[in-house]
Amino acid sequence: MAGGEHPVTGPSLYGLLGLPSTATPQDLRQAFRSLSKLYHPDTTTLPLAEAQDQFRRLQEAYLVLGDPQRRSAYDSQLRLALLQRVEALSPPADELRRPVSVRRAFSGGEWFALMLLALALLFSLVLGLGLAWWRGVELVTQPPLSTPISAPASDPIERHTEGSTAGLPGDELLTAPSDAPLQPPAAGAGAVAE
Repeated sequence: MAGGEHPVTGPSLYGLLGLPSTATPQDLRQAFRSLSKLYHPDTTTLPLAEAQDQFRRLQEAYLVLGDPQRRSAYDSQLRLALLQRVEALSPPADELRRPVSVRRAFSGGEWFALMLLALALLFSLVLGLGLAWWRGVELVTQPPLSTPISAPASDPIERHTEGSTAGLPGDELLTAPSDAPLQPPAAGAGAVAE
């Protein structure tokens, strides 16, 4: 916590000496000696009252940090203060668990995109129906009911092989009309014309 501030007393003692909290006793002694020469009222260029105040704080810092028992008590106070500061800044646990609502109003650009999508769908539907009408395709057809329906056999394949004239529904759609010309089979690549 070099240069940090103690939450209760102001600047931390480590900050006054310009040392990290992991400083050795030799580091503490060297820092105190160099700073005491700088802030001693007899050797400084600072005003007398300020020099005395700085030197007194420097002595208190060295007195606390130089004694191992006082230093450990001071370090535990710093850790506790840091923990309290972190807890004060962090949100409560129930706020972390509450889901955040993601519903919001559509923006103008989103409304525009939805309108374009709807218009494209409508245009596609109208275009498809218009082309079908223009080509003469019937959109709705009724199945032919002119063929009498006999009792169905148990298996549709048996019905077809027995020579029965009754077919499956929709068979008339698969056969070519009788007035349509028959197409000869297409000649393959190896066929010979006669």
